[in-house]
Amino acid sequence: MLLAIDTSTGTSVAVVDHDAGVIAEVGTSDTMRHAEVVGELIREALESAHVPPARLSGVAAGMGPGPFTGLRVGIAAAHAFALGIRKPFVPVVSHDAVAFTWYRDGGSGPMQVVTDARRREFAVSDYDGIDADGLPIRVHGPVLVPRDEVPERTGTRLDATLVSAGGIGMIAEYAFAGGRLPLTGDAPLYLRAPDVTPSAGKKVLR
Repeated sequence: MLLAIDTSTGTSVAVVDHDAGVIAEVGTSDTMRHAEVVGELIREALESAHVPPARLSGVAAGMGPGPFTGLRVGIAAAHAFALGIRKPFVPVVSHDAVAFTWYRDGGSGPMQVVTDARRREFAVSDYDGIDADGLPIRVHGPVLVPRDEVPERTGTRLDATLVSAGGIGMIAEYAFAGGRLPLTGDAPLYLRAPDVTPSAGKKVLR
């Protein structure tokens, strides 16, 4: 059983189990208040699922793509929670969760996931079905493109405004069952450098 968190778009938190599926999921599409709501949403998800933290086997987090400020809130919260319960941290590509949910709900064939990266840019990933372990097959991306230059693909285009933490958690569960962890690295997929960078500092003359 996993706690799952994603803040690549809005904020979504879920409790999932490989056999039972998504037990509880709460969230908001607000893209500006990740830090204010993530703690409360974690509490609500655990209470709704009637699952104490000690029963969790790990914490999964959406690693993006997503804007720097919002994305790091969910990843930091997931890392902290995993450390607090002394259980593994499981990174998952956020777009994979969107594709997983779409295929699970009956979608088939090629599809494209598009999320707003702000500054008139989109983050784009392309998929073509699911594999033997039930995981979406990503054939391209994620990449950052101008809004009016999203490459055309055959199949379905899905503009996602909220990435489901339930999808994040279920991908982690399926990957564990298939011996596929880790699915991605522990580095966030910002796709763009942060607005603020460390100063080079001033040279001290002696």
